[in-house]
Amino acid sequence: MAQKVLGRALVTAKWLSEAVRAGRVGTSLRVLDASWYPPQERNARQEFKERHIPGASFFDIEECRDQSSPYDFMLPSESHFADYVGRLGVGNDTHVVVYDGDELGTFYAPRAWWMFRAFGHKEVSVLNGGFKNWVKEGHPVTAEVSQPTPAVFKAKLNTVLVKTFEEMMQNVGSLRFQVVDSRPEGRFRGTELDQGLESGHIPGAVNIPFHSFLTETGHEKSIEEIQQIFREKKVDLSKPLTATCRKGVTACHIALAAYLCGKRDVAVYDGSWSEWVRRAPPRYKVSELKRNKA
Repeated sequence: MAQKVLGRALVTAKWLSEAVRAGRVGTSLRVLDASWYPPQERNARQEFKERHIPGASFFDIEECRDQSSPYDFMLPSESHFADYVGRLGVGNDTHVVVYDGDELGTFYAPRAWWMFRAFGHKEVSVLNGGFKNWVKEGHPVTAEVSQPTPAVFKAKLNTVLVKTFEEMMQNVGSLRFQVVDSRPEGRFRGTELDQGLESGHIPGAVNIPFHSFLTETGHEKSIEEIQQIFREKKVDLSKPLTATCRKGVTACHIALAAYLCGKRDVAVYDGSWSEWVRRAPPRYKVSELKRNKA
């Protein structure tokens, strides 16, 4: 019942495998592999070509972004997103299921889920447990690449779900919304480098590492467990909330977790720490390492 009420934010491998076997993947149901890995570690597109869920298409987060931005994965324009997903056969009435092949179970899929929602699409779900568990459970895979019939997608950016650098700067003083940072604790506290970047966090932010919401098998934790995690960190889901991370990816896990608890309006700071560390004044970059040196 909760799944239906929440617009199917998650679907199970069993549900999707039944849809695949019944031949329902097509105009009304599209499956997208949104995997991305550091190029020196894995090749997401090549792995997709070798095996993927039958009927799936590859959602390339490198292509579907603002390529003029100095930051990694900023949202593309409405027209760019509409053209891109339209070529993947996604229309405004299509139910989209996104997944990725990360060893954790889910990593980049919530970013794709949030992108669709940010551009006004309601029927979008994350495959609970990801490709890792799809394979583990013995569901079908293929190397056959499908050619979806192009569709017309009309995108309209929902600015409620996106925060800019300027809005985050204003919030440091006004505290109009809560901020949750999904990076590992050491990067948040400033005690370890953030993939080469100076680390630390935005003043007032609370740290909930994104993997806190995943079970050991890589599935989403129960709604009760997720609510408890937010409570323990004194995050009030009845009040405005924005998620941030390093580049706007794992922040989307916070948005998904809150959505599962019934909170649909969590915003993501798209530039996240990658932008903040370059643009914010030094006093707005909280770091234990700096404090200790001082």
